Amino acid sequence: MSFPPLAVIILAAGKGTRMKSDRHKVLHLLAGRPMLAHLIATVDQLRPAAKIVVVGSQREQVEAAVSAHGIQVMVQEPQLGTGHAVQQAEAALSGFEGDILILYGDVPMPSLETVQAMLERLNAGDKPLSVVLGFRPVDPLAYGRIIANAEGAIEKMVEYKDASEAERAITLCNSGLMAVRSADLWRLLKKVSNENAAGEYYLPDIVMLGLAEGRRSAVIEAQAWEVAGVNSRSELAAVEAEWQQRRRKQAMDEGATLIAPETVWFAHDTVIGRDVVIEPNVFFGPGVTVGDGAIIHAFSHIEGAAIEKGAEIGPFARLRPGAKIGEGAKIGNFVEVKGATLGPGAKANHLTYIGDAEVGANANVGAGTITCNYDGFLKYRTVIGEGAFIGSNSALVAPVTVGKGAIVAAGSVVTHDVAPDSLAISRSVQEAKPGWAASFRAIMTPRKAERKKG
Repeated sequence: MSFPPLAVIILAAGKGTRMKSDRHKVLHLLAGRPMLAHLIATVDQLRPAAKIVVVGSQREQVEAAVSAHGIQVMVQEPQLGTGHAVQQAEAALSGFEGDILILYGDVPMPSLETVQAMLERLNAGDKPLSVVLGFRPVDPLAYGRIIANAEGAIEKMVEYKDASEAERAITLCNSGLMAVRSADLWRLLKKVSNENAAGEYYLPDIVMLGLAEGRRSAVIEAQAWEVAGVNSRSELAAVEAEWQQRRRKQAMDEGATLIAPETVWFAHDTVIGRDVVIEPNVFFGPGVTVGDGAIIHAFSHIEGAAIEKGAEIGPFARLRPGAKIGEGAKIGNFVEVKGATLGPGAKANHLTYIGDAEVGANANVGAGTITCNYDGFLKYRTVIGEGAFIGSNSALVAPVTVGKGAIVAAGSVVTHDVAPDSLAISRSVQEAKPGWAASFRAIMTPRKAERKKG
């Protein structure tokens, strides 16, 4: 189906006082990115001609967040209802003729399929005035109600505060999301009155104004999780929990094994290959890809990292942004990797920090090793060659290169390059003093006894 040009208006003028936050409500994170960014990512797939966000206070925060997305920010001040909020976008859409999709910044989860269905219904043969997205929550609470016939034509819409008891008993609720043609929207908004219990200009009133002209609107239904709103931290947690549950199922449906699914947390862009095994209590931050057959052991925290096929991570490992773990490589317990590449088959099994480094294929980094990459002002890189062996408790002071096949003796502090296939030892000379320990005990034992008496 060929659609007219599309503009998207996202309403985000609510004060968000229940969030108890200095951050704008729509910028709170869901699966590692702001709620508003989730909406933008969805609508961008529709290729809209214009995108507008209507805000109230904290405008500068939203402007900074959307500056790279070609979105215009308009201000609603004071806040006089959803109809008044939409009117703030009229000047920005001067001359635009086409469909307008109205979304809410604190309702971040409508699917692409659902918003596409709204536009398809708006452009169906009977040409409804508008399309309203309805849903049937478990508890209707104080949502506005939609009265529609069997074909989905809306006969009445009423806000909860203005509804009769019979109308409140209806389970089909108004999500607030709407699609409408620009010519109808601006014309009807001018007719909306604030003569209601809240004294506000309601966007849904255009449905009844259109009906008075003999033009019906239509309702289509979404699942309740798609239109869940976020007005508090607890509601944000509930939406996050729903998102995570659906993402875990997707991962398993696509061939990954989650030993305890409810304990694994994904980011919005996590990519998981087939036959990946993820043990309990694993957290994925943004920017992670995991190749086929990799194993992520319990209690690992992974962000901004690429894990190749067959690699093994953890338990208790931390991969920070820029970590690249090669095919079959191993990052073990209490190992942290940042801005570093480990080649195929490389290993760092225990208690190690690898930062700003390149570790060659099949190299082995012993327990307690650190790359000293920061001098308090600048970062420097460490290069460990293919097949090199770094002994336990070594410090590699960057910039430094350990050549292919070289060995660094345990306990060394390496400050100069190590040639390929050589042995580097950098530690103080061990001395032995025969009898010293016995003499020490003979002196200290009586002193200890005297202290106990005192």
